[in-house]
Amino acid sequence: MDGETRECVQYYHRISAVTLVSTPYPVFLGIRFQQVGETEVACSLELLKQLVGQLGRRFINVLVADALYLQTPFVRAVESLDMEWVAALKNNQPALLAEAEYLSSRPAPVQWFDGKDDLSLWHLPAVEWPAAGRVVRVVKAVRAQKIKRVRIEKNGTHREEKKEVVSVRSVNFYAAGVDLGSIPPELIRRLGRSRWTIDAAAFQTLTTDCHIKRPSVHSKDVALVVLTMIRVLAHNLMMVFFHRQIRSHCRNAPPTFCETAASLAPALSTDGVDTS
Repeated sequence: MDGETRECVQYYHRISAVTLVSTPYPVFLGIRFQQVGETEVACSLELLKQLVGQLGRRFINVLVADALYLQTPFVRAVESLDMEWVAALKNNQPALLAEAEYLSSRPAPVQWFDGKDDLSLWHLPAVEWPAAGRVVRVVKAVRAQKIKRVRIEKNGTHREEKKEVVSVRSVNFYAAGVDLGSIPPELIRRLGRSRWTIDAAAFQTLTTDCHIKRPSVHSKDVALVVLTMIRVLAHNLMMVFFHRQIRSHCRNAPPTFCETAASLAPALSTDGVDTS
């Protein structure tokens, strides 16, 4: 009934993950549950140290992170592991952001059109970061993206749909501890944008297609950790199988990830066993 008050239970995992985003599909290198009283940044740093100790540096060339991780202790710890890094720059570092905005107030020295979007790029090789007592490299990217949308207009008692093309402008700043050398600053922009793969392709797949939020997978302590680890491992194996054995061998349009999983489910299911 409309207006009825009901109690709902939602589940939120506090998990940090390190994921490869330079590959054609995301691959989880490791996950770690956030401990009581532990911040997300501290949890991620512990996971990163574990992975470096177990796997070495062969899988991690440049660490890409959200703006939350642009903190002095985290950056120093990452650099102590001999890693280069790129992080989104937002309002959580107001002094650094203000300095970058001031230095990029002139017209962009680099502009181009890639066939769909207008892009402008500012490369600031030495921007003062007062909170850390150092200078960092900053790249500012402005993208004017043309998108199609439907506008509803009223014509008397009727409504008409009109299609139009509008330009949507986005501005992003990226701070970096990367020694570019002869590499163009456009690499910083691409690295900064690559982190969206984690949300769009990795965690979205886990929550929707792998049912990570189903009540049946939630329990306490060790069981929850083990079930989550199994699902992440299954995600990695399924992604490798889907891209290396399904998509690469299809002559026509390949099936989607969900369609492939649905066709495999009957062969793997067992009567009386919950495989959801």
